[in-house]
Amino acid sequence: MTSKSKSGVMTVIELARQAGVPAHVVRYYVRIGLLRPARDHGNGYKLFTHGDVCRLSFVRNTQNLGYTLAEIRRIITEAGKGGTPCPVVREIIVKRINENRHRVEELLDLQSRIERAVAQWGKMPNGTPDGHSVFHLIEAASKSRQF
Repeated sequence: MTSKSKSGVMTVIELARQAGVPAHVVRYYVRIGLLRPARDHGNGYKLFTHGDVCRLSFVRNTQNLGYTLAEIRRIITEAGKGGTPCPVVREIIVKRINENRHRVEELLDLQSRIERAVAQWGKMPNGTPDGHSVFHLIEAASKSRQF
């Protein structure tokens, strides 16, 4: 296979190396349609260009902002229609902010519950299952309804 320096095109391995990702990531992105390489008619190899390096970089940077691959595909599709994808980008990120805020609140609530449980358990003796109570620490926390 010719290398990028000779022909301006790259194989999966060359693209992966240039983008700093494993080759399986490139293959997966091809499989789900985020990258659309040409084919070498002689050997069937997938051929990538500098534009694919840019696309791959865009996908990775967008993932780092919390976008899913489905959302990234939506942004790329919107951009492919010739218009600006900015409204979609904003819509998705505002939704993500709200989802994250909700998750943070749930985690803070969980943190409070487990801290209260640990404080309560510190005052309790160790127990042995006796047929009536199997996990007395958990059962005590559930009965107190503080958790």
